[in-house]
Amino acid sequence: MSADLVLVGGVVRTADRRAPHAEAIAFRDGRVAAVGSSDDVLAQCDERTEVRELGGRAVYPGFVDVHNHHAMAGRADLYELSLPAGLSVDEILDRVRRHAATLPEDAWISGGAYSSTLMPELSNSAARARLDEASGGRPTVLMEDSRHNRWANSRALELAGIGPGRIGEAGVTVVDPVDGQPTGILLEAAGIPVETALARSGGLTPEQHRQASRRGIELLNGYGVTAFQDAAVSCEILAALKSLDDAGELDAWVVTSLIVNDDIFGFDPVGEPLVALGELYRTEHHRPDFVKIFLDGVPPARTASFLEPYLPDDVHGAEFCGSTAMTAVELEAWLRWIAARGLGAKVHCTGDGSARLLLDVVERLRVDGIAAPVQLAHGQFLSSEDIGRMSRIDVSADISPFLWFPGEIPAALAQVLGRDRAEHSQPNRALLDAGALLAGGSDWPVSESPNPLEGIQGLVTRSDPLGRAPGTLWPQQAISAQEALEVFTINAARAMGLGDVTGSLTAGKSADFVIVDRDFVAGPPAEIVATQVLETWVRGRRVLPAA
Repeated sequence: MSADLVLVGGVVRTADRRAPHAEAIAFRDGRVAAVGSSDDVLAQCDERTEVRELGGRAVYPGFVDVHNHHAMAGRADLYELSLPAGLSVDEILDRVRRHAATLPEDAWISGGAYSSTLMPELSNSAARARLDEASGGRPTVLMEDSRHNRWANSRALELAGIGPGRIGEAGVTVVDPVDGQPTGILLEAAGIPVETALARSGGLTPEQHRQASRRGIELLNGYGVTAFQDAAVSCEILAALKSLDDAGELDAWVVTSLIVNDDIFGFDPVGEPLVALGELYRTEHHRPDFVKIFLDGVPPARTASFLEPYLPDDVHGAEFCGSTAMTAVELEAWLRWIAARGLGAKVHCTGDGSARLLLDVVERLRVDGIAAPVQLAHGQFLSSEDIGRMSRIDVSADISPFLWFPGEIPAALAQVLGRDRAEHSQPNRALLDAGALLAGGSDWPVSESPNPLEGIQGLVTRSDPLGRAPGTLWPQQAISAQEALEVFTINAARAMGLGDVTGSLTAGKSADFVIVDRDFVAGPPAEIVATQVLETWVRGRRVLPAA
């Protein structure tokens, strides 16, 4: 049979180590038909084949994002107040004020994200009063950049039932040490009552959820992403994905993670009821194959679990290491239950203490012959002992390089861990050298952008690819451009369970690829992010530019 499309006259990077590069590639019926020399591939042509000359451009596999929140990002883009990174409190309040002026008097204001470095400045009643004024009394809740914590105004707290003497036990409701009033800073699960109050006001319709999911995927396609794993989904997001695929409008391969314990989003249901519903939403291109477990929180809020103490403060003292959301017994029970249902687990671990607990439990499972896939999500802090056993017990490292190069989040880490510990994060070279599967994720919209080129350049240079902050972060942990390409293609696909379908340009796999304006693997590392994605193709159909 002849090929539908042949691309020649450029560089083809396959992300397949058996044949990592080629001169030409052919596609047929939505799959890769042949990869090799120009002569061999052109032999696949007849009069019906479209043959395109690349003119020195490059063809890469479609990028794969192992960790994002596509529907949350789509919702923020379509329906919420967007706050660029690095704004001061005054700048945030000015944007809230301008946005409020466009809304009815009783409308909610939601959005984000404010920098976690602002937490000390916001943790008082005076700051909450300033948010009250800027919002014109409208209920307002803003997410912090980790998306784990919130800042709410007085009206939002009132509607959530939070006030003096009315503070729930879940999470941490920060109170002003002078007047004893809730400041509006809500850590982890303390913010769920506000999300519930927001949902009671109307929330999104099923069609709006569908549009949010579609918009998130459209934005991902714009950066060349053709497959991704949403790290935490609700029934509404699952229904949106099924609706899109049933209509032939799901322009990506999607794996979803069903939340087991929700201390952030306020989704309902979660845990066993949500897992039981997952199969109802499975489609040809959407696989609800993982669960999501939050084993700890985030370091800037001191909710992550570490092996060594945080820097001392007045609230926690000098020996505080944080805690995990589950005991070893509880985590093991969940992982065994999940594995018995044929599912994998994405486990959120931002401290080396929670990572140690996870790996200890998985090691026991492996001894018992339980081979269910496990992803250690984030894992920016790992002991050398644990780096060495990731490969041995087959735990994938789900990393988010967008979040650790010099900038706002490392600065927030330094405030609670000290500069030296904060700068020794993301040991990617060590993980690769130890044989671990390193899979790239954006954690968008926790990161501002899902552009894989930012993550790839950060992995290679260990510096901010956009030049917003100076310096490098632990440069000894840099990896090569070819390795970084694999991190955001075949490695991520393998971690998600899609390695036999996509992630590399290998004959028989899905025709998921990008055409870029240069072969950045062979170019200057500092210019990777300047690469332009000219076309994105999913299953043999061009989705960028839109057909």
